[in-house]
Amino acid sequence: MVKLLIGDKGSGKTKKLLERVSTALEQSKGHVICVEKDDLLRYQVSYRVRLLAASNYGISGYESFYGFLSGLCAGDHDITDILIDATLKIGGRDYEALAAFLQKIARLSDLTGTDFTFTVSTARENLPASVFDCCEIEN
Repeated sequence: MVKLLIGDKGSGKTKKLLERVSTALEQSKGHVICVEKDDLLRYQVSYRVRLLAASNYGISGYESFYGFLSGLCAGDHDITDILIDATLKIGGRDYEALAAFLQKIARLSDLTGTDFTFTVSTARENLPASVFDCCEIEN
């Protein structure tokens, strides 16, 4: 399952994501991973969550981002949840590329049984309709 937290900058998406990280950690019988652009959430995420900064791995663009996430899933079959903050800062502001990326992530989620949650800093009307075909929108 792929979920999106959509809203403009400063609308509380990261705070909601952190709440979902805690909930996932409580409910998971496997591993929980949180991915962010830079190393900013270090003190806000439990030590039991694997926190990864995309910039440390040279990830930029949706192709390398997808490769990174699929590699995580391939390397650890016990991952139940991957939660990602600052999606557009990692992948870029090309909304059509974002839609294609999310469709690939939906297939990856089905294949691996991993739930993905992404924060997206934009207004909902900026996103292509195809995004809503493969993702759930959370408030």
